[in-house]
Parts: sequence; C-alpha cells; structure tokens
Amino acid sequence: MAILDAEAALHQAHRDNHTHRDVNGGWLRPAVFGAMDGLVSNLALMTGVAGGSVSQHTIVLAGLAGLAAGAFSMAAGEYTSVASQRELVEAELDVERQELRRYPQAEEDELAALYVARGVEPDLARQVARQLSKDPEQALEIHAREELGVDPGELPSPLVAAVSSFGSFALGALLPVLPYLLGASALWPAVLLALVGLFACGAVVAKVTARTWWYSGLRQLALGGAAAGVTYALGSLFGTAVG
Repeated sequence: MAILDAEAALHQAHRDNHTHRDVNGGWLRPAVFGAMDGLVSNLALMTGVAGGSVSQHTIVLAGLAGLAAGAFSMAAGEYTSVASQRELVEAELDVERQELRRYPQAEEDELAALYVARGVEPDLARQVARQLSKDPEQALEIHAREELGVDPGELPSPLVAAVSSFGSFALGALLPVLPYLLGASALWPAVLLALVGLFACGAVVAKVTARTWWYSGLRQLALGGAAAGVTYALGSLFGTAVG
C-alpha cells in the first residue's frame, strides 16, 4: 500500500511539474515585436532628426508622431495578418467538416492510417479511430490537429493581436520621448532611457524563450544602439547637405 501511495505521489508530482508555456497564444508575438519595434524605430527616428541639428520642439514632435503612426500601423497590420490567417484556417476546417459529413468512413480510415504510420498496431488504430469518430466535433478537432497542425479551439484572435501590438508599440515608443516630456533639453537622457528599455525588454523575453537574460538583453541593446547611431549619422549628413 505504501508503495502504491509513493507511486501515486510521484505521478502527481510529474503532472504538476511537467507543464509548458503557452506557445500558441495570439498576444505574445505582437506584444514582444511591438515593444521592440516601438523602442528601436522611435529612438532611431528621434536620433536621426536630432542629428540634423533641429530644435527640441521638432524632436519631440517627431517622436510623438512616430509613436502614433507606428502604433496604428502595427495594430492594423497585425489585425489584418491574424484575421487573414484565421480565415484561411477556418476555410480549411469547413472543408474538413464537409468531408467528415459526406465521407465518414473514408475519414475514419484516414485517421486509422495516421495512427498506424506512427507505430500503432492496425487493429488498435482502427478501434481508436472508430471511437474518436463517434463525436463529429471531436473528430474534426483530431483531423485538424493531425492534418493541419492547428487546434480549432485555440485560434489566435485578431483583436487581441491588434490591441497587444498597439499597446506594446506605444509603450516602447514612449520611452525615448518621455525625458523630453519631463523637461529634458538634451538627447542623451532619451537615448539612455531607450537603451535601458531595450536591455530590459531583451531580458524579459529571455524568460519566455529560456535564453540567458544577459545575452538576450545585450543583443537587443546592441541592435537598438546600432540603429540609433546609424540614423544619427545619417541625420547629421542630410542636415548638413540640406542646410
């Protein structure tokens, strides 16, 4: 009895510890990409404008305009992209649903063949396929996972993607503008805060991707810093040429 209790406890501990992070949600990719893009693009925009030796008012105006334009553009792009992807998947699910309705036996045979190809004994594969095919919605879910690689109940939401992208881009793009809004008159506080934000974003992303936080943070810091440096140099060059 004690051995059985110990085995049950071991199995329960395994179930509690053997968990995975959400890799299919519609919010993570646009949120992460939006924050990074907002930081890098608005920092580069502001440093490029500042390189042209313009007034502080012009730099702030460029930063706010870049924030608004970029956030709306990101949200619209994400909504369209995710909506199109979802519509494509739903169209394929409709095709599969019709096939299950019109040719149930052929679909059952197809499901059994899939399990046989994965090493299941033919008789057992046939029994499993027959049992799963009794419920049309369950059968659709199984076929969608096996043939399309999607879960019909976990399709990404276009609205969630758009809102996540808009908010994260706006938050990231706000960082370079914030020092000016708080009274700073030089460029370096904006650059410093943006670079700190880039490092922090990279470190946070490492918690999701399982990379080391310092590597991910330094990588994003280097990329953002390089973008800002290049655009500042280009702004200086163009400002001199135009002026």
